[in-house]
Amino acid sequence: MPYARIAITLPKDLLSATDRRAKQLDRSRSRVIVDALRGYLANPAVVRENQPSYGSDAFGVARRKQLEADLASSPAERLRHSEETVGLARSLRPRRGPRQQIIGFDSYEDFYEWKRSNRV
Repeated sequence: MPYARIAITLPKDLLSATDRRAKQLDRSRSRVIVDALRGYLANPAVVRENQPSYGSDAFGVARRKQLEADLASSPAERLRHSEETVGLARSLRPRRGPRQQIIGFDSYEDFYEWKRSNRV
């Protein structure tokens, strides 16, 4: 059976509970989530939500309104707004000292090749 890789966002407490269940069952996190989805799709009436849906609180509503306003703007306007936001962030917390960067390599050969190409 072909598989597809996806990314999802979960509340931290739900992810922790999923990991605990996976450990109890000696299964992977993905397997626990797949089993839960299959159970839900087979009989959705069994699953009852005891919390409001994700993003339905006041904060979620405000984020949705902001997203809709941003999408109504032109790409040039969105770029200008983001540049203004970066400028504001830098004015509130300017960089101190030189910027540091951490780079990882899979092998010494990769490191050596990077080092050779960056000697300027």
